[in-house]
Amino acid sequence: MAGRIVISGASGLIGSALASSLRADDVEVTTLVRRAPRSDDEVQWAPGESVLDPEVLTGADAVVALGGASVGRLPWTRGYRRELVDSRLQATRTLTTALRALRSDAPALVSASAVGYYGSAPGEVLTEDSAAGQTFLADLTVRWEAEARQAEDHTRVALLRTAPVIHRRGVLKPLIQLTRFGVSGPLGRGTQIWPWISLDDEVRAIRHVLDRKIAGPVNLTGPTSASANEIGRALAAHMHRPFWLPAPTWALRFALGDAADSLLLPDADVQPQVLENSGFRFTHATVTEAIASAL
Repeated sequence: MAGRIVISGASGLIGSALASSLRADDVEVTTLVRRAPRSDDEVQWAPGESVLDPEVLTGADAVVALGGASVGRLPWTRGYRRELVDSRLQATRTLTTALRALRSDAPALVSASAVGYYGSAPGEVLTEDSAAGQTFLADLTVRWEAEARQAEDHTRVALLRTAPVIHRRGVLKPLIQLTRFGVSGPLGRGTQIWPWISLDDEVRAIRHVLDRKIAGPVNLTGPTSASANEIGRALAAHMHRPFWLPAPTWALRFALGDAADSLLLPDADVQPQVLENSGFRFTHATVTEAIASAL
């Protein structure tokens, strides 16, 4: 792969790993930053405050739009829910406005999304053709994708419906703390299916979407389903700690509010149909492999 890629959200877990991977293969990477630039490959921008000069995107092969306020920061107060929404919609709107100004010269847009799009659908196998759910996070993701689709009249748009990333700085971060102190156990029923993906496969999948010029929604999830209990037990086994203390559904809702129904309690068997049908092969086929690699 050659050419130039523009990345927003490059300081985050996924963005930094993607930028490093691309640069290792001599791909030119320009990152959009909110602070003063520190190098020639950085461009300052201020989503929601000012427009982005379309010239920043001119000549790029694609724009990869990542980032947004962390859904893992709790509690979701009224003010923080507004930040979750604004940080995604304003940044995406700023990019699509610049892309539309370039018209037929606009690079492709590969925009972050989330498997939270599907909400909770017990007993269903969810593909890119499945309907959106009804949680706060599902509603947010629908609005987020709609902003990205504003560029579809001028360029190819891919929507990365990403699962929680199995990494020390990702979904494992709070689970590691509980497991280390020996107080991990079933969350709610514990049998709910949790989508997941390793960081290595997340980066490889984004590059696959770029290389294959894939458009539309793409589920970035591991190929093998895993329940919350299976993920918790795999982590506990790897750390040689017990997995025994349950957190009842009512307690999670009391402590976390609607964040519990968006993050911990949904049952969503999300399958990477588009990735697999386009020839993608996973490095980590099971969550046990992903956890072992991450730790």
